[in-house]
Amino acid sequence: MSNEARRFHVAVVGATGAVGQTMLAILAERDFPVGTLSLLASERSAGQQVEFNGEKVTIQDLATFDPASVEIALFSAGGGISKEYAPKFAAAGAVVIDNSSSFRYDDDVPLVVSEVNPEAAKNRPRGIIANPNCSTMQLMPVLAPIHREYGIERINVATYQSVSGAGQSGMEELGRQTAQLLGFQEIEPKKFPMQIAFNLIPHIDEFLDNGFTKEEMKLVWETRKILGDDSIQVNPTAVRVPVFYGHSEAVNIETRKKISVEQARELLAAAPGVKVVDECKAGGYPTPVTHASGTDPVYVGRIREDFSHPRGLNMWVVADNIRKGAALNAVQLAELVANGG
Repeated sequence: MSNEARRFHVAVVGATGAVGQTMLAILAERDFPVGTLSLLASERSAGQQVEFNGEKVTIQDLATFDPASVEIALFSAGGGISKEYAPKFAAAGAVVIDNSSSFRYDDDVPLVVSEVNPEAAKNRPRGIIANPNCSTMQLMPVLAPIHREYGIERINVATYQSVSGAGQSGMEELGRQTAQLLGFQEIEPKKFPMQIAFNLIPHIDEFLDNGFTKEEMKLVWETRKILGDDSIQVNPTAVRVPVFYGHSEAVNIETRKKISVEQARELLAAAPGVKVVDECKAGGYPTPVTHASGTDPVYVGRIREDFSHPRGLNMWVVADNIRKGAALNAVQLAELVANGG
């Protein structure tokens, strides 16, 4: 973004967390026109200093901060904090971009992926724009162009979600358990319900009455809202895997009009924010470690027709859940706001 743009008072709520830190890095990388930067966290973090664009910025206590002059507020401090403070920032005049699930399903709060439905960000009567869940986020830039051209009737998706999606404590637990098991020591699960090192856990978030977890149902609710089509059927399974960064998804779609592999590759190659890595050879596909971790694109590979369905297509979708799954989209939405969107 050009330095000639008007500069804004930007607040980052949850500035000490993994997503908050990544937001700061991306704001700097993309040369966002920050005039004043307020970094906010809990009282125990207040007084710490964080570097931004070569300068030290002191973290302030969210509970005592006056949001009156803030123009754009990026929230990534959990649902409870968002519910309490996001409306206060919006009432004071800020545009709030919230990374929690607190407002995603409210009719008067737009749920926006920057490459998919940026126009929705303009209709924000409460002054709040919601960021989708990380697993939905990476899926939308891939599915949106297909849905618009061919129509999607049904999505079957199994996610393979990294431990960073559970925060710093999730990453620490994977590291600790790995070291303990390699040292032939006993482990005790704390963050996750079962051992995560060298294991897979088909359980993310709480179970609901229908047998699905809340994480799985987020894919249903958010896909329909972002694509603007409640008729799309979504059948999700969410799995936690022993990977530090990067979510992966095995995706099968059934389209209304048949789409060939060649048509899908061409469409996806032109899709903003998407990178096709699709060769039928060893290493000709994206993985969370070798492609996604620390990068911005959503990667898609293993594109192949589903021979069990006349209009079926299979794909493998990978992205960095902290960057694209949360922080990057938030900054991209801030750019839309800064540019009058």
